[in-house]
Amino acid sequence: MMNRYTALLLTALAPIVWGSTYLITTEMLPSGFPLTLAVLRALPAGLLLLIWLRKLPQGIWWLRVTLLGILNFSLFWWLLFVAAYRLPGGVAATVGAIQPLIVLFLSYWLLKSPLSALSIASSFAGIAGVAILLLTPNAALDLTGVIAGIAGAFSMAVGTVLSRRWQPPVTPLIFTAWQLTAGGIVLLPFALWLEPSLPSLTVINMIGISYLTLIGGALTYALWFRGLALLGPSAVASLGFLSPVSAVILGWVVLDQSLSLLQLLGMVVILGSVWTSQQSEKRLAQRRLQQLA
Repeated sequence: MMNRYTALLLTALAPIVWGSTYLITTEMLPSGFPLTLAVLRALPAGLLLLIWLRKLPQGIWWLRVTLLGILNFSLFWWLLFVAAYRLPGGVAATVGAIQPLIVLFLSYWLLKSPLSALSIASSFAGIAGVAILLLTPNAALDLTGVIAGIAGAFSMAVGTVLSRRWQPPVTPLIFTAWQLTAGGIVLLPFALWLEPSLPSLTVINMIGISYLTLIGGALTYALWFRGLALLGPSAVASLGFLSPVSAVILGWVVLDQSLSLLQLLGMVVILGSVWTSQQSEKRLAQRRLQQLA
């Protein structure tokens, strides 16, 4: 059986790869088609996996998968784009960073998971780290953007907790295929209705879409849902703080963007919050085992 540290490392790959989404989107994809690109990220990957795995939902799982696809993909990605368009990137990321905190309380309410003061403090520290890393002095607030950011974080948090509560009778890869397909199908009519047709795609465009579909979609979400099944939402949620760290490092390495001492401090705070959160979850898991012994 896989040990906890290996499971954490594999699960952490998902938010680290998601941090590359901004770079790929801005440098390799046509601008102005957020919903269409979201469909292309989800639906082809889901359908390809379904064709390969040949396993469809049964009974109540049709309804559950549709709801999870909406929460984890359709609604979350739509609200994420609204927040990104109406808020500076640092503000949008900081607002979205409340997701691990929401997961903690939802897990306590829906899954009866223990809730520790250290885990709560670690989540607040992670939010502060993201703010230090990304916020600028001239960052402006937009009420609609802030509401969209909070709603998006809540949507993904609910989807994360429900994905664990409704343990699927299939492998994480099949579970990922179901949700990607459902989320893409729900997004498709909105993309066709609200956005113009895509222009002719270049080779660079196709490479970017393929990366987001296969790596940023199918592979990483399979790792994410696998981590949820093995570790639980509270342990997995804090790993989401690694995404903005990855995005900033990639911007520095690939786009030659500046990296200040203050941003380095923000990274240290974020990494410290993730480590502290994992230590707290490890202690809680050990305490549960002792109570069962």
